Amino acid sequence: MVTVTIDGKEKQYPQGTTYEVIANEYQEQYGGMIALVAANGKIRELFKKAKKDCTVTFFTLKDDVGHKTYVRAATMMFLKAVQDLFGRETAQKCRVEFTIGNGYYISSEDAALSTSGNAVKICQHMKELQTGQIPFMKKSYPLGDAMDLFREQGMADKEKLFRYRRSSFVNIYELDGYYDYYYGYMMPNTGYVKWFDVIDYEGGFMLLLPSKKEPCSVAPFKEQKKLFATLTESEKWGREVGLETVGDLNNQICSGSLSDMILVQEAQQERKIGEIAKDIAARGGVKFVMIAGPSSSGKTTFSHRLSIQLRTLGLVPHPIALDDYFVNRELTPRDENGDYNFECLEAIDVKQFNEDMSRLLNGETVELPTFNFKTGKREYNGKYKKLGPEDILVIEGIHGLNEKTSYSLPNESKYKIYISALTNINIDEHNRIPTTDGRLLRRMVRDARTRGTGARRTIEMWPSVRRGEEENIFPFQEEADAMFNSVLIYELAVLKQYAEPLLFGITKDMPEYYEAKRLLKFLDYFLGVSSEPIPNNSICREFVGGSCFHA
Repeated sequence: MVTVTIDGKEKQYPQGTTYEVIANEYQEQYGGMIALVAANGKIRELFKKAKKDCTVTFFTLKDDVGHKTYVRAATMMFLKAVQDLFGRETAQKCRVEFTIGNGYYISSEDAALSTSGNAVKICQHMKELQTGQIPFMKKSYPLGDAMDLFREQGMADKEKLFRYRRSSFVNIYELDGYYDYYYGYMMPNTGYVKWFDVIDYEGGFMLLLPSKKEPCSVAPFKEQKKLFATLTESEKWGREVGLETVGDLNNQICSGSLSDMILVQEAQQERKIGEIAKDIAARGGVKFVMIAGPSSSGKTTFSHRLSIQLRTLGLVPHPIALDDYFVNRELTPRDENGDYNFECLEAIDVKQFNEDMSRLLNGETVELPTFNFKTGKREYNGKYKKLGPEDILVIEGIHGLNEKTSYSLPNESKYKIYISALTNINIDEHNRIPTTDGRLLRRMVRDARTRGTGARRTIEMWPSVRRGEEENIFPFQEEADAMFNSVLIYELAVLKQYAEPLLFGITKDMPEYYEAKRLLKFLDYFLGVSSEPIPNNSICREFVGGSCFHA
């Protein structure tokens, strides 16, 4: 017998009892389906067995790690369904690209697969797999055998990825004859994947899955055409330069040609910024460029580089931070925990902002405020502004796309830009890199360098930051006149050098330990490179240091 401690209470189970059996006894006490357990501080899949005394906690689909586990299982079921219905070669041509809301976009090089009606067939077969409660079998293979297996399966991307693995063994999942590799954990069997849908979309498919907030239902798909176009453009560029997966990137690092690729991507970004500047100038009458994006998108560097491009077109840009219009600290709203909520619109003096901007538009001279973050007060220090014929204000802030922020300004006087680091490289064809992981690592490195904030604090704050983004930024992104993807295809190989020591500083007794371990495992796929070849005007410099721009 083994003693299992849950919520401080001990219970005896026969040695070898699966964690699934234990979880089933406690499922009714949780609002979401239990997906994983932590036994003595180590995350375990439910099909694992309790072999010694342990303290157990549960992760549900409402937890990030549980939700990701559900997504992996559903993805593997989708690919298994494609193989069953259309053959192995067709399944090999599927690629999990990116997410749009609750939709996971899966493309295919096989045009016949995208024929109308196949989404229904795939979804129906997934339901049959779900009903069958087929187990996800996990087996550890010697590295060479794993590479041989995926070479036989025609999955060259995985063979390429494993070439740079330091460990001697690789865990591979099998689902009734379909083999695949996944970065992370898996559900016990297909019966757990109860909520999903598949629809045809833009030459591929959207696999619709539950959100963490509503883990037991699938919301209808909400199109975001501008975001989809921006993501597709980035994916296309990656294909054109031969950098689609981490294996491709590692190959380029080993070949010694990464410095050239860095310059190519920097030039590509500069060209895109120049195109946005030309569009602003061509419209005529634009006086307010409103820039918004989630945390660690590179808004500061982008604003500077856009300003330089505007100057080459004869315009005179002036930066303004919406943060300078924060209400005084004592008037700042508080969240449900009693903490100041600096990310809600009510934290900004919208009325004063609109009055000042309207007066500037009318040709008046206005004294603009500066917010003193130490005293929590708005100050006026003789910062006067008057707009001339060629003057244009470049306004940066998370609420820039929200029409309520600039309600008094004529639409023709505004140009809205959404910026985010939209990941355009995958671990392999079936393991996408979430955009949030790249931004979290950016922020972690910058916080440690500029604020002395440890990785633990950055991870602790991240859920609150994400909630603010989901409430105040993402709902308005489709209203942008232009979207800019600030991600750099090489940056994770650079951030690795800075982030790993910070993450290793998070110990097992800290709540952030699980996330730190996940990120360390993720970074282990990349070969590290020096930041030395990166230009000093690069967006990457905003995070690793050495930028020629000042915040």
